[in-house]
Amino acid sequence: MIKEFKEFIAKGNAIDLAVGVVIGAAFGAIVASLVSDILMPVVGLLLGQVDFANLFIVLKEGSVAAPYATLAAAQDAGAVTMNYGLFVNAIVAFVIVAFVIFLVVKGVNKARATEEEEVTTKECPYCLSAVPLAATRCPACTSDL
Repeated sequence: MIKEFKEFIAKGNAIDLAVGVVIGAAFGAIVASLVSDILMPVVGLLLGQVDFANLFIVLKEGSVAAPYATLAAAQDAGAVTMNYGLFVNAIVAFVIVAFVIFLVVKGVNKARATEEEEVTTKECPYCLSAVPLAATRCPACTSDL
């Protein structure tokens, strides 16, 4: 079993997966910061000074009576809250990550398609039909190539 585990770890796929997970986690942190620190403040400003991080609904009062100025104040008072502003931030982050992954996969697929397109035929200069590369005579018009 240890030998099989060593073979699994030594394979490039396992190492590539580990590198992908680490880079993905770092990318997720960057996108989360982009959303919460750059995009959502601008969106909140355009929507009339709305701070999405502090949009919540109090489901149950805490030890201190409402209204709570911030989500942190509500949580400090022990209130049970539904944090829909943080959920909106998470949705925006997901859309950004999904779009970037779409672009990466699209680029990889395009690169693979150009690599896989191996030329196996040539065009006959007389009848313009497809002829195998090794052919010396066109099968359609019988002209010498």
